[in-house]
Amino acid sequence: MSKELKTFDNPRNIKILLTAFFSLLAVLLVAGLFVDLHGDFPWEERFGFYCVYGFISCVALVFIAAGMRFIVKRGEDFYDR
Repeated sequence: MSKELKTFDNPRNIKILLTAFFSLLAVLLVAGLFVDLHGDFPWEERFGFYCVYGFISCVALVFIAAGMRFIVKRGEDFYDR
């Protein structure tokens, strides 16, 4: 009995998708050089600001979620009572 491989189980497909994703990121980063930004604050007009801001925000959300785990976590027998 053989297991049927799905689209995301094939390493070749994953490599193609990652290559396409990172290529698109590179194209968008280079395109940012040619776009005139009109930010509300001076630092918003710097090249790559939104890339750095998005990365820092994502990392902060992961750490916040890890910290919240201790607040909302229930015991293993919580529903057995």
